[in-house]
Amino acid sequence: MRAWDKLSLRARLGLLYTVLLVFSVVLVGCYSYWNIWQLFISNKSSQLRARAKPIIEHWLIDNDLANSDNPHLKLNPQKAFILARDLTSRDTVAIVLNQKGDIIANGKRLPEEPEAPTPDKHYLRRALAGENEVTYRSQVNGKPVLVLLIPLRPQPASPRIFGVIQMSTLLTDIREILFHHGAMLVSLVAIILILGIGTGFWLIGASLKDLQVLLVSCDQISKGNLSQRVSVKNHRDEISRLAVSFNRMIEKLEATFASQQRFVANAAHELMTPLTGLRGSLEVLLRGAQDDPSAMARLSKGMYREVNRLIRLCEQLLGLSQLESSSNVNKQPIVLSEFFNEFKADAQVLAGGRSLTIQQGPCVKVSADPDLLKQILLNLLSNALRYSPSETPVVIGWKLVVGEVEIWVSDQGQGMDAETLSHAFEPFYQGKNTVVSGDKGIGLGLSLAKSMVEAQGGMIRIESEPGKGTTVSFTLPLK
Repeated sequence: MRAWDKLSLRARLGLLYTVLLVFSVVLVGCYSYWNIWQLFISNKSSQLRARAKPIIEHWLIDNDLANSDNPHLKLNPQKAFILARDLTSRDTVAIVLNQKGDIIANGKRLPEEPEAPTPDKHYLRRALAGENEVTYRSQVNGKPVLVLLIPLRPQPASPRIFGVIQMSTLLTDIREILFHHGAMLVSLVAIILILGIGTGFWLIGASLKDLQVLLVSCDQISKGNLSQRVSVKNHRDEISRLAVSFNRMIEKLEATFASQQRFVANAAHELMTPLTGLRGSLEVLLRGAQDDPSAMARLSKGMYREVNRLIRLCEQLLGLSQLESSSNVNKQPIVLSEFFNEFKADAQVLAGGRSLTIQQGPCVKVSADPDLLKQILLNLLSNALRYSPSETPVVIGWKLVVGEVEIWVSDQGQGMDAETLSHAFEPFYQGKNTVVSGDKGIGLGLSLAKSMVEAQGGMIRIESEPGKGTTVSFTLPLK
């Protein structure tokens, strides 16, 4: 097993293919040889029996045995010798045995006629019991012979057996034919194996060529070259489909790494802004501004704002990291109508007197984390209030969809262009829209909302057009 594990995939497939091919070809060759051998034996036996039948019938009639009540009493060596002699030829010899299995006549007279093998008692008992098709192979002086046993009956359908005729013929001619056939079969098998194994290894190598290209691409990617792709020629076989899936995976990895790089760069930029402000304020203080009460108060307020901005940024980053694990989600059944009745007070405080409408949907239960659901709605509501004029209303509502509930937050603000919409859920991304309220955000609200929705098994999407407002909707599974 260790030696097998050390082999390459090409060597394993080639070895398996070779073993299966050799086994199949040898099995077919052996079956073909055996089948032809059985065919020759069957034809030889049928010919002998067909030649013996009319001779036996004439002998029974000539010796008044066909209608005799006791044919075994009339069977004597002289009559048996006549039958044995008539059935004997240059390549076939016949002997006649009585009911006891004793040889009473042998048809061999000439030296060139074959010798008769000693009768096999096992087969002889079967013939004396009335079995007609008793055929077996034996040997005489090291030469193979075919032996047939024919029961002697007064009539063809008579149950009375008064003797047995044993006919034997040499199989030398059949062996010579089978020898030539076997030699031809071995040569053919060898040619098939050579061509088959060579073609098989070529096909395996050609099939694994794309896999080798995939391996080279993996090596390049492991060195940091994420732009590497595998060229696909055929989209039907498994390796080509693997290459297509591999390319898709690398594209997603490349996009993920690029997103992570943007995230790190944007996070560093967002952290640098308040830290730079804090350093500037501290430098002013170190230069002696602490002696001026008004400057001290102004610097302290600015530093307090920057520290709060840092804390808010760190809290949102921590929230994103915690939502990567579903174990931090405490899902429970929530009646939406009751939830929104409680949420309305918090929403009105956040709205600060602006027009806010909650459209009541059907009375349903959803499976969600109430704290996360509240945080999602507050984030979406905060964005809607920030990016829409104060005189326009903000609408929150819900409705049933297939197997889920869809909740939405809609405003009538300035909307988003196509570029901003395509990056809306990326961390720290901020479009070119003018902030109506003058309060510039961090760019984590929608990203955090997306993570919280997906952690609860839902999906979030945005519909927006410049000048026509924005609607952010998300789905939650029904309880």
